[in-house]
Amino acid sequence: MGSPAMADGYINGVPVDCYCTDKQGQRIEVGETICLQVDGRMFMAQCQMSLNVPMWREVSPGCLSSGLTAPLQSVDPSIHTLGVDVEIFATKS
Repeated sequence: MGSPAMADGYINGVPVDCYCTDKQGQRIEVGETICLQVDGRMFMAQCQMSLNVPMWREVSPGCLSSGLTAPLQSVDPSIHTLGVDVEIFATKS
């Protein structure tokens, strides 16, 4: 008898290619977690198997965010050095 983890990926000993899809129809592998927006609600959801059917299961409310804004991402660090820690680059003598 196979383990529960193996049972969802095989039918009669034949591997089954199971995955979820996001809003754009892109393939999301079983076990991957993404941010979903459903009916105006945003939450982190994981692609899981239930009764041999891939499905989304909410794993936490809200979505993770980096908090970076577009202007900070486009700043050239060689010109704007405020984000550079001088101690990291200093050599000890």
